[in-house]
Amino acid sequence: MRLRRKQSGPLEERFSFQLRDMRLLSRAVQHAVKPKDSSRRLFWGWLNAVFNKVDYERIKAVGPDRAASEWLLRCGAKVRFQGFERWHQDYNGLPTGPLGRYKIQAIDATESCIMYKGFDHLEGLKYVEEIKFNKCIYIEDTCLERLSSLENLQASLYMMEVVSCGNVTDKGIIALHKLKNLEYLFLSDLPGIKDKQTTTDRLQTALPRLDIALDLD
Repeated sequence: MRLRRKQSGPLEERFSFQLRDMRLLSRAVQHAVKPKDSSRRLFWGWLNAVFNKVDYERIKAVGPDRAASEWLLRCGAKVRFQGFERWHQDYNGLPTGPLGRYKIQAIDATESCIMYKGFDHLEGLKYVEEIKFNKCIYIEDTCLERLSSLENLQASLYMMEVVSCGNVTDKGIIALHKLKNLEYLFLSDLPGIKDKQTTTDRLQTALPRLDIALDLD
């Protein structure tokens, strides 16, 4: 398969403390709110939206790959950097060093809370080859449409999985035809796909080299 500390500065420390404060807050509310109380769901929705907020000044300060890594890890995803085998999932364990040194090559968003409002973080990424969306409750058609519209990802992305994302429909999958270098696509447990034959035929027509693996029954 192709897939291939100097000390933290004040920016890293500030964001580390902010994340730690959010985690403490979430734990406090988790204990304070009864499991069946609808206010708990509202709180988690609000917190997840906070985690997905785009800080454009942060992107300018540390670069798109570092800022996107922070976003993804805040939301529970994992990243792998170009030239490394290890996956990173600990926000406070992200490597530091010269800006631009660490380039995201793969994203595993399994069971993460990433959502559409955070997808501007992907705009400056030039080296992402693999993305996995598995059991992502906030991933929907608009997310796939936004991802597919980014020229950088159109050029770099060649492997993708969309599994158990209940808000994804035929429309979102068809939007992936813009990923001109996509070579492998795995689709599984997507109840929103109602016409898998037409959807996959349209993808295959647009991307003749694409290998589509299906588990949609």
